[in-house]
Amino acid sequence: MLRLIFALTLAATGLAQAQNYPTKTVRLVVPLVAGGPTDLLARLIAQPLGERLGQQVIVDNRPGAGGNIGAEMVAKSPADGYTLFMGTSGPMSINVSIYSKIGYHPARDFAPVVLAASAPFVVVVHPSLPANNIKQLISLIKSKPGQLNFGAVPGNAAHLATELFKSAAALDMVFVPYKGAAPANTDLVAGHIQLSFASTPGAMPLVKAGRLKALAISSAKRIPKLPDLPTISESGVPGYEASVWYGITAPAKTSPEIVARLYKESAAVLQDRATLDKMDANDFVPTVMNPEQFGAYIRSEIEKWGKVVKATGAKAD
Repeated sequence: MLRLIFALTLAATGLAQAQNYPTKTVRLVVPLVAGGPTDLLARLIAQPLGERLGQQVIVDNRPGAGGNIGAEMVAKSPADGYTLFMGTSGPMSINVSIYSKIGYHPARDFAPVVLAASAPFVVVVHPSLPANNIKQLISLIKSKPGQLNFGAVPGNAAHLATELFKSAAALDMVFVPYKGAAPANTDLVAGHIQLSFASTPGAMPLVKAGRLKALAISSAKRIPKLPDLPTISESGVPGYEASVWYGITAPAKTSPEIVARLYKESAAVLQDRATLDKMDANDFVPTVMNPEQFGAYIRSEIEKWGKVVKATGAKAD
């Protein structure tokens, strides 16, 4: 009887907290440096989400270890809805396989809130590189084994997408690790590295400015916004496909009522015309999933990328 009373008291307390939520600032942790696509999307969402919640939502950048530092911090935070995680494919599906040890599990230690968006990768190179398409790039890399560098955050989707490309085309390149897409793009523009699989939000402004050269896109089909950019699959690596996704999660024991409130308001923001226009301008593809769908998707992505890690032998420690 005492246990039943205790459980009912806890349930009543949780419901009361959810009904009053939020009563203070909400923190949205981004596990990468400022200026990259994940940070950009988080800031597009944070302000209108805060307006709908009635409390400010601030973006808190906690980069390092391929996103593991920020992810572990959120996973171990109080499950009260005031610390959220802007997760991406890396910390939420890949790192559990590519790192020998991490301090959290993406399927166990988070409560999925909403899958927000996705974006294909663009294969970008320094303009001076003598390759104007994927076939020429493959030939160039094979003529200089171990001499060309590519940059990515260790363990993130761009890293794995490049490893998959290397494996499929039997290439030998040197991996240069970064804490975020923005510094990797900066070094690529400066010519310190030669190649990157960059998400469209981070890459296309640099391509349009003539500072990088785009060779192909990683999606299974060409995308309407870039109709003249061929896919990797049609450019000499049949069947190739990879993309990065972005979503909001909370610590695992966050009450269903708070998760439901966060999903309702986040989905409304993501479906608002003003947000959609900003996402389109920055080459994000809206991909809204509810908590149940997002949870199933995370589990399927863990399995998918685990097979890629095993097949390619990729490591990020």
